[in-house]
Amino acid sequence: MNLTQKILSAHLVTGRLVPGEEISIRIDQTLTQDSTGTMAYLQFEALGVERVCTKKSVAYIDHNTLQTGFENADDHMYIQTVTRKHGIWCSKPGNGICHQVNLERFGVPGMTLLGSDSHTPTGGGIGMIAIGAGGLDVAVAMGGGAYYMTCPKVVNVHLTGKLQPCVAAKDIILEVLRRLSVKGGVGKVMEYTGEGVATLTVPERATIANMGAELGATTSVFPSDEVTRQFLRAQGREQDFTPLAPDGDAAYDETLEIDLNTLQPLVACPHMPDRVDTVEHVGPIKVDQVFIGSCTNSSYQDMMRVARILKGKTVHPEVSLVIGPGSRQVLTMLARNGALADMIAAGARILETACGPCIGMGQSPRTGAVSIRTNNRNFYARSGTASAGIYLTSCETAAVSALTGVLTDPRCLDMDLTIPTPEHFDINDNLVLPPVAPGEEDTVQVVRGPNIQPFPIGHALEENISGKVLLKMEDNITTDHIMPSNAKLLPYRSNIPHLSDYCLTPVDETFPARAKQEKGGMLVAGANYGQGSSREHAALVPLYLGIRAIVAKSFARIHRDNLINNGILPLEFAEEKDYDAITQMDVLTLKDIRTQVASGKEEILVHNDTTGKTFTTRLKITERQRGMLLAGGLLNTVKEQNA
Repeated sequence: MNLTQKILSAHLVTGRLVPGEEISIRIDQTLTQDSTGTMAYLQFEALGVERVCTKKSVAYIDHNTLQTGFENADDHMYIQTVTRKHGIWCSKPGNGICHQVNLERFGVPGMTLLGSDSHTPTGGGIGMIAIGAGGLDVAVAMGGGAYYMTCPKVVNVHLTGKLQPCVAAKDIILEVLRRLSVKGGVGKVMEYTGEGVATLTVPERATIANMGAELGATTSVFPSDEVTRQFLRAQGREQDFTPLAPDGDAAYDETLEIDLNTLQPLVACPHMPDRVDTVEHVGPIKVDQVFIGSCTNSSYQDMMRVARILKGKTVHPEVSLVIGPGSRQVLTMLARNGALADMIAAGARILETACGPCIGMGQSPRTGAVSIRTNNRNFYARSGTASAGIYLTSCETAAVSALTGVLTDPRCLDMDLTIPTPEHFDINDNLVLPPVAPGEEDTVQVVRGPNIQPFPIGHALEENISGKVLLKMEDNITTDHIMPSNAKLLPYRSNIPHLSDYCLTPVDETFPARAKQEKGGMLVAGANYGQGSSREHAALVPLYLGIRAIVAKSFARIHRDNLINNGILPLEFAEEKDYDAITQMDVLTLKDIRTQVASGKEEILVHNDTTGKTFTTRLKITERQRGMLLAGGLLNTVKEQNA
């Protein structure tokens, strides 16, 4: 067996490990962050479960930390009190980014982790099967329910050799993206093997696993070896170590060979993470801003390499350099050893240990700027400045470019950037709040501010659905397009009615008003609809606006699951020519749709009332998902089962 199969089989609840078949697995740990967590806990409360049933569930407050009004602070207090009541640990603002802290303090090799954030696969760097999902899936897992998924194929990413000086782990995952594209990992787990793995530290492995989300992969996983043991020992958690590796004769569905010796510094160009080229070839383009940090590249070793590059130098006068350490642990260690002072002396602006510029939460670039960033996504307008060009690189490339003022190949450096794993990390968990003991739940009063509004719940599927095509979209529409997540909107992630005025506005500013005027309808999209963040709001807000069906060439995994969870039909064109034949505002009718779904038919007929033509779509669902759609979503299904 390969490592993926070993961990999945140890947690298998239903199904067979056959790619393409539905399976369900037991979840050991969950994580949420405040951008998605408020909704997840509202849904958990709606399930009526008194206390979580997982081995460890942690709520992180790391996204909405800009407090320019009462909204974020109110959400923080709701999360702190609802988690204390229901058996969930809470990492307070300032403790760090969820993925970095979870890796440091809670990740356990061989366990399963489900998180309401698409970059939850970061945990694969420590040997976990860590999967991003919608908040409702996480709520059900916290309540003791299994997590259902399509059994993935397993890709062996075989690493040989060793990275050359100034070539980084970030360049490995950029190379994988260059070869496979943002759709190349759909329905797959990327499992890293080979002699090259042993040359990578746990944080470097986590960087690679983190950006596996940009492939559309279910998750990524590394073995748990002596490097893992060393990391856990330094975190004071050696007792959590378990050696894990694939069998010597393990079989894989696909193999990708990467010779680390030959890799060069790479860069992902605007506006997609797979638009990858060498830094050398892209050339010395002028740089206006550099951001170093995010859940991808904010570890202690990342920061130390940056500090070493900056020490004794000055940031280019036309560049704004901002640095965000990933956790309080990292920031404390940098402050104690002088590295933080070196960064500040060079002219860097130090940010709070939180998820920020990556999602446009502060530090948006100026008009038309070039911003070099170490985060994982460079989707159009995600930075908060639509006209800016966001280039994704390693920390080494970013730091050197901040000094030169142009995109620069870091191999020009003549210095040793080897940073060994510390023998002891600084350990201080006093910002992680424990829940009350079992039986004391009634002693906690959950605090709900006025910004926390009820969320929409789907209704049972009608016999017939008819509506106008309110919007026709192209390929690769992201969840950033569907439900923008910037500094202006993040404080309202618990307020669906407010968010509804901004749904799909990056595609068409008139969409919300049209959807409300028409009292709902349908959407038509191209391939890979809903890629990117796991944010469930990209399904909840369209549901609030009356969207009952989306017809697309294909869907991204998490978003498709979120649509089904909320009772929205995800239909795929049987033939792409039918996409071309639809015009925005055509009227589509799904006649006898409840009967069609209940009968188990995969082929669903759609009639275009405007053109008079009928075309075929496919509804690729399991029997379990069929029941969910008929009931109007997962929450309704669970309530029926509980009753």
